[in-house]
Amino acid sequence: SGKYLYRLRYQTVERSFADAKELHGLRYCRLRGKKKVLEQALMTAICQNVKKIANHLERQVG
Repeated sequence: SGKYLYRLRYQTVERSFADAKELHGLRYCRLRGKKKVLEQALMTAICQNVKKIANHLERQVG
């Protein structure tokens, strides 16, 4: 059961980090300073969450 749970984690959590890096520009920070980098990371997380909500709503309607 542990291997199965790890596969699920790999598909969800690891995929989220990969998407943030590849699709949302978190591979390199565009700004300098801890506060600005944190702001960029939070904005990226917001974008990912909005996309998840939109996909969820689309599946409910369609």
